[in-house]
Amino acid sequence: MYKFYAFLHRMRYINRWSLMRSYFNENVAEHSHCVALLAHSLCVIENKLYGGKLNADRAAVIALYHETSEVLTGDLPTPIKYFNNSITDAYKALEAEAEQKIIRQLPPELKDELSGYITDKTSDEYKVVKYADKLAAYIKCIEEISAGNPEFNSAIEAQEAALKAADMKCVQYFIDNFIKAFYLTLDKLQSEDKS
Repeated sequence: MYKFYAFLHRMRYINRWSLMRSYFNENVAEHSHCVALLAHSLCVIENKLYGGKLNADRAAVIALYHETSEVLTGDLPTPIKYFNNSITDAYKALEAEAEQKIIRQLPPELKDELSGYITDKTSDEYKVVKYADKLAAYIKCIEEISAGNPEFNSAIEAQEAALKAADMKCVQYFIDNFIKAFYLTLDKLQSEDKS
């Protein structure tokens, strides 16, 4: 019996933003889906508009697995995770150990194929996933603030600063062309108006 997918199925039980009062709960499974869509989009934009050579499908799959360790560690809030270098390093080591524990739940004949999506922390596609992760957090902040939740005012500023510092043109293109739509109501989204 292999427990790999049973572990991953539990992503839906891990809530994000635990230190923040949220109007809308978000779990790791929902977040990973959002990051996968965004990572795929960023790769397509980079390839089509800026001559990139990214594998959009690989980026989407890396994004689906990018929070794998959290089924064992939970979602450690950012202020704690980055409180100081010692805590950050210890948590990264804990994440790596959790990833390996989950990878060991795969049949040997599948490990080589699947483990790379979980452990990849250096590829260009992983870099895109990290930007997509920040975009997903930015979108979450927009949703909360649009609902009248001031709890996310500082978080949105931090995400905006991180995204402005991005060294990939696709990130700015996405912000310029898609972010305003996240402020719209369903009625406005259904309108054919492009402005």
